[in-house]
Amino acid sequence: MKFLKITFIYSLLFLSAGLFAQGQPAGKKVTVTGTVTDASSKEPLEFANIVIQNVAGATMGGGLTDDKGKFSVEVAPGTYKILISFFSYKNFTIENRAIEADTNLGAIGMSVDATELEGVEIISEVTTVELKLDKRVYNIGNDMMVKGGTVSDVLDNVPSLSVDAEGNVALRGNQSVTILIDGRPSNLAGSNVAEVLRLLPADSVDKVEIITNPSARYDAEGGGGIVNIVLKKGKANGFNGSLMANTGDPANHGASANLNFRGESFNLYTNMGYNYRNNPGNSKTEAEYLDADNNTESFTNERRTNDRKRKGFNATVGLEWFVDSTATWTNAISIRRNTGDNPTKTYYDNYDASRNYLSSRYRLNAQESEESNLNYSTSFQKKFDNNGHELKIDMSASKNIEDENANISDEYINTNLENAYQRTFNDTEESRGLIQADYVLPLGESGRFEAGYRGSFSQQDVDFTTEDLVDGAYENNVNYTNHLIYKEKVNALYAQYGNKMGKFSYLLGLRWEDSNIDVNLLTTNDFNNKRYNNFFPTAFASYEFSESSSLSLSYARRINRPRGRFLNPFGGLESNINIFRGNPDINPSMTHSIDAGYMKKWRDITLNTSAYFNMTDDSFQFVRQAGGTTADGTPITLTTPINLAKEYRFGFEFNVNYNPFKWWRLNSNFNFFRNETQGDYTFTYTDPTTGETVNDYQDFNNTAYAWTTRLNSKISLPWKIDWQLNGNYEAPQNNAQGRRVGVASANTALSKDILKDQATIALNVQDIFNSRKMKNDTFIPGQIRSYSEMQWRQRQVTLSFTYRFNMSRSDRQKEQQRQRQDNGGGGDEYMGG
Repeated sequence: MKFLKITFIYSLLFLSAGLFAQGQPAGKKVTVTGTVTDASSKEPLEFANIVIQNVAGATMGGGLTDDKGKFSVEVAPGTYKILISFFSYKNFTIENRAIEADTNLGAIGMSVDATELEGVEIISEVTTVELKLDKRVYNIGNDMMVKGGTVSDVLDNVPSLSVDAEGNVALRGNQSVTILIDGRPSNLAGSNVAEVLRLLPADSVDKVEIITNPSARYDAEGGGGIVNIVLKKGKANGFNGSLMANTGDPANHGASANLNFRGESFNLYTNMGYNYRNNPGNSKTEAEYLDADNNTESFTNERRTNDRKRKGFNATVGLEWFVDSTATWTNAISIRRNTGDNPTKTYYDNYDASRNYLSSRYRLNAQESEESNLNYSTSFQKKFDNNGHELKIDMSASKNIEDENANISDEYINTNLENAYQRTFNDTEESRGLIQADYVLPLGESGRFEAGYRGSFSQQDVDFTTEDLVDGAYENNVNYTNHLIYKEKVNALYAQYGNKMGKFSYLLGLRWEDSNIDVNLLTTNDFNNKRYNNFFPTAFASYEFSESSSLSLSYARRINRPRGRFLNPFGGLESNINIFRGNPDINPSMTHSIDAGYMKKWRDITLNTSAYFNMTDDSFQFVRQAGGTTADGTPITLTTPINLAKEYRFGFEFNVNYNPFKWWRLNSNFNFFRNETQGDYTFTYTDPTTGETVNDYQDFNNTAYAWTTRLNSKISLPWKIDWQLNGNYEAPQNNAQGRRVGVASANTALSKDILKDQATIALNVQDIFNSRKMKNDTFIPGQIRSYSEMQWRQRQVTLSFTYRFNMSRSDRQKEQQRQRQDNGGGGDEYMGG
């Protein structure tokens, strides 16, 4: 809490200084200069805060020190009180200083405040939250709950976010979310975003930004909002960094390094790591097949186990070049390479209508994969003055290649059928390019105009082939073979204006996007071009009742474009009776989003609550339908995404941080929502066995209520031991074709600082009770009644060791101070968010 108070006060002082400086009357000015240093080490303190007040206590000028600890402030001649402050240092004050001409105050040494430093050491070890006008920023820090884990684990530990058993990320229960890394989608090349998040190490994450209603400056993609993952980029002076090693059961072995070298005119940084993981999973489906009158015809039980073994290496090397005091040019190269195998064993038991055993089948899918990714990004930032007038240009390009091959065997038991053998080849290539320019122009005392352009260009080539072994030779299976080429060109322009009038802030924006998309199925010579352009208005307003409470209201129009597995007709045959099939003809959905939020701070409690409403046209819905039968007569069930007419989502959310004692921190999240869908769908398909055309009508009118809750507790025990425990619960939810069953899970972790606080050892357990499973009841009249469970990863125990070197106390303090100054990202913080 002390950390939040100090940060808020410093931000307010800096803002006030800037506003008063802009409001000073024209006339003679004099310059006050000086240098701020650490009193003991004599090292310069960057981002120290300078405030100059007149005898009446009004702020007449102010600023921050540069990387050499120097400052320069212009004021009118007079007698002033000069206040100098820096996080975790005792304030330095000069009283009644007469300044009639340019004045150099010389070197000013500041001493560490032991009381504040103690508070910093407690807070800095856990995830903290910063509230902006249009987003929430979660600083991951040294969150021991995710040590040795992946980015997917990080997201699952952030309030408002959830990650299901298949790795899909949801914001407030809505999976129509855009995932960015460092503000760009280019690092997520590849059709399976969930898999990419499971490959990147958690230790590379600096913070996570949750943007529920993005402003016009952001890409309009993502009907449920944007999640931006910001990777670490060291900035402390000299050579410093951290090393981490971890081991676990099931196998979870890895090592990573975050290194940084900062000089006078450059900052060189790198993140690199290697890991080997085995994520054993399992699933089951108990299906009851029905006739037209819903009478039972047969039963099939499916059991599946798999071992996802992955070896991966990733590295990022970046260089920031401080061209001069106003310009910075940053270049970074990232590489990622992963290999793995995923042997999947599936057992089928067939029964008649009276539950009498008929036959069994054993299916082995021996899959191997290899993936490589290369990404280059460059960014140039030019600051024309110290008031926020700037231009930033970003460009990036990436290439991703992934090959998955599988040998499949079917062994029939208690039947006259011969064993069957298949093999599949899935070759995917994806390239992305991005160019973006953002211009910011301050207007008046507190107004700001922004405008920019963004061009996003991508192409994905997916060649999936299935072959059956017939008479000793493999022949192509046309039913499960396709070659898809997806091309997307999106050009966008935006403009927005914001201002602050007393306690009231507002931001109005408009974005225009032109989309040109080709979905080409080469196997069937089906070429489809989708060309459309749309306007996306945004509006934000907030009112500060006091320093401790504020109210906000926002509106945004969003788009959700289908990609990857949503479009690809086939991507795998782990099971040949429960098959996911993409839909190349699916269209984008459009969402109108309204969000109202209230934030209140007390001494030991912070409450952040919001109510939200989303109305989506052509929303995506997964439907299950019959797809013929296998060789032994077992019905095939297809799962396919479609567009529905309307979806209405309304909900409210509470986030509470509570510090009952100095050694105990609690934070909780509760989200309740109502989801209504309106629409029906007629599915026409050809039975691959009989060749007959079948029409399947389904009614999707449905209203469902659901809620999720999360509680996280962190206790500082004696001997510098910390204990963290969190629990999660997702309540049941009905849908048009059945019901999702409620799921509860819990995680825990212990950590201890050692080696004079330069190192930390941590032990964490993910999914203590091994209960994290996706469970569904499905009922389609006249077709099927089923119950399914899927557990992507079993309980995981991980032991990690982290060592930090050449990070002096003042370096760590300067790093924390600089991070708070850099946390802007979205560019709207000047409005008091």
